[in-house]
Amino acid sequence: MQKTMTCLWMEDWIEEAVNFYVSLFDNSRITEVSRYNEATPEMAGKVLVIGFELAGTKYMALNGGPVFKPNEAMSIFVNCKDQAEVDRLWNAIVGNGGEESQCGWCRDRYGFSWQIVPEAMSRYITGPDKAGATRAMQAMLTMKKLDLATLERAYAGA
Repeated sequence: MQKTMTCLWMEDWIEEAVNFYVSLFDNSRITEVSRYNEATPEMAGKVLVIGFELAGTKYMALNGGPVFKPNEAMSIFVNCKDQAEVDRLWNAIVGNGGEESQCGWCRDRYGFSWQIVPEAMSRYITGPDKAGATRAMQAMLTMKKLDLATLERAYAGA
């Protein structure tokens, strides 16, 4: 059986980044660490790869150097159970040197994009009330961090 996982290209801050990510979620851990050997003398002893899990999802971080930079073409999507979880994760990512973007997107201090989204959002954005869904979508487009209560009020027409 084939297995897939997302590989995040990082630089020498690989250990700091992975430790930060693992600290954000329950059911998260580092599963392996491998180091460069003497085949690459300038990197010998530095971390090459870290395998890790975030909330049970497997990732791999590769210390590949400064050749490639993270961008918004790839993001880590987090489906949060409630507003408290949205607030906690948003504040941890943005408050630790990250930056806000639009519509639930933010970027961490290492350059990776995250989508921090309450799982109930789809109920309002794609709900059966088309006018309500339009109002909720319009409300979402004005937000940086998503606010579930505001989306719910917009959907209801309040």
